[in-house]
Amino acid sequence: METTSKTNFIREIIDADIAAGKFGGRVHTRFPPEPNGYLHIGHATSICLNSGIARDYGGKFNLRFDDTNPSKEEQEYVDSIIEDVKWLGGDFGDRLFYASDYFQQMYDWAVELIKKGKAYVCDLSPEEVRRTRGAPAEPGSESPWRGRSPEENLGLFERMRKGEFPDGARTLRAKIDMAHPNLNMRDPVMYRILHAEHHRQGRAWCIYPMYDWAHGLEDSIEGITHSICTLEFEDHRPLYDWFLDQLGIYHPRQIEFARRTLSNVVTSKRKLLQLVKERHVNGWDDPRMPTVSGIRRRGYTASAIRAFCEEVGITKVPGISDIWVLENAIRNELNLSAPRAMAALRPLKVVLVNYPQDKTEEMEAVNNPEAPEAGKRKVPFCRELYIERDDFMEVPSKKFFRMSPGQEVRLRYAYIVKCEKAVKDAAGNITEVHCSYDPATRGGDAPDGRKIKGTIHWVSARHSFPARVRLYDALFTERDPEDVEEGRDFKESLNPASLEELTAYCEPFLRDAPPGSRFQFERLGYFFSDPKDSAPGAPVFNRTATLRDTWGKLEKKGAGA
Repeated sequence: METTSKTNFIREIIDADIAAGKFGGRVHTRFPPEPNGYLHIGHATSICLNSGIARDYGGKFNLRFDDTNPSKEEQEYVDSIIEDVKWLGGDFGDRLFYASDYFQQMYDWAVELIKKGKAYVCDLSPEEVRRTRGAPAEPGSESPWRGRSPEENLGLFERMRKGEFPDGARTLRAKIDMAHPNLNMRDPVMYRILHAEHHRQGRAWCIYPMYDWAHGLEDSIEGITHSICTLEFEDHRPLYDWFLDQLGIYHPRQIEFARRTLSNVVTSKRKLLQLVKERHVNGWDDPRMPTVSGIRRRGYTASAIRAFCEEVGITKVPGISDIWVLENAIRNELNLSAPRAMAALRPLKVVLVNYPQDKTEEMEAVNNPEAPEAGKRKVPFCRELYIERDDFMEVPSKKFFRMSPGQEVRLRYAYIVKCEKAVKDAAGNITEVHCSYDPATRGGDAPDGRKIKGTIHWVSARHSFPARVRLYDALFTERDPEDVEEGRDFKESLNPASLEELTAYCEPFLRDAPPGSRFQFERLGYFFSDPKDSAPGAPVFNRTATLRDTWGKLEKKGAGA
């Protein structure tokens, strides 16, 4: 079958299933997040994989919330996840489901296993259950309550359901094999008592299914054909199979793939929540965060995220994808689509001493050299300009071809100018630069053919406006901040220079940039008008990406661009 994505081992399995007539040729996938945090780039890979497979095979894709732990779940997370999945292109149509909708069915199936002698109520504490579980090479110890009769277990389980016991007093466990070589098969807990308010069910339940009990049942209820999970669930698959086999119900096929994490970030929900609560970042959607909402607010497009997921691929081998691969995905896209503009992030005033004081010209600038159909714009030019402070050097290095005393440089789209002198304050700081311009070089070319090595950008001091600009660097200085020695806090490698806020001077048309619009600030990078903080006439620009890979410096400097 022709698809829009690269093949991988999962697609090969699906192709084989279709050829064999398995599941009647159907393909039905799902994305089952827990609503206990915001989605991150790792989840994006799963969303793109599952929804892409459903799309390419003409199948169906479900979004299902695994809302089985009310103590950590919030409606805020539900809403953000729905928004993220839709933004990434996950088309779940009317197939939005919740595990909590299946609570009664799960309960009924648990009763069925109790009646078959395959489940029992256990009075061991959570700590005692862990302690008696054994080790990989050593069998576990059977619970003293394992021999309860089905009738006694049914009565106790019903009393658990009615709320007669406190949290943690009893659990329902599957009766499998305490000597099984797979620890997941050693009488796993199916239900625990938890008197907590559920975000959808309220107080209707005080016992909640464990993930291992619920996972396969949810897929079975929804008729999922290919239950695609990350690799850590491979050892749990025999347990899911056991539950389905004991109940004799529809059996999906589970396929595992390796997680791909991103360098210089953490993706543990617990650690991300810690960063938010301790205010190391400005919320879940901080553009430095690896959350989908943070990446979106930084200015990434859904198509760039999908391109990144396609680039890193799907394998059975865990690994870390360098952050520059993600940045390259948006850089490649915006190079073709983003309109150009000029801005001075760290402005230095330039005075053209031989240019008339009251004169204003309009220079013609190209909106996007990669897209001729984007046309041109008019840029105001006058006697006083702002340039980038880094574009001036009083004592230039050997290969510095920008502005310096006695040297000529081209002002993009405008004139060739010659630096005459630098003006300093009492402390010796350069406050402005005086230059002369060549009136015969309008447009930037010298009629006598002399070669000018340097070209710099500029904005009119009279017509430009100040705008808040945020420059972002990696959130962590270490490539894998989650791989830390025992006893060491992962936050020790937080990058103190991960955010720099500036007041830049921008081309006048940018004043009316709609929130959520993207531009290339020439020679400076790609910028996005923040949809949250921008206001009419007062945009706030987040730098989405630099014009070239700067993340490679991280290994050498500790922190990069």
